[in-house]
Amino acid sequence: MNLKRIFGAALTILGIVGLIYAAYIFANTETGAQTIKITVIYGILGLIFFIAGVGLVRSTRDDSKA
Repeated sequence: MNLKRIFGAALTILGIVGLIYAAYIFANTETGAQTIKITVIYGILGLIFFIAGVGLVRSTRDDSKA
């Protein structure tokens, strides 16, 4: 397996975890400036990691010939 694909999968998983955590914070807290900032930060970082990971996995060719 290619190292880029492994790194892309890891980024994708980190992105999913970040998005889920942002949704959890959004659903289980009261409104406040601090919680809104934290939710936005985790959401944006999760989205960036997710998009980067998916893009890296899609752009990497699979050279294995089974």
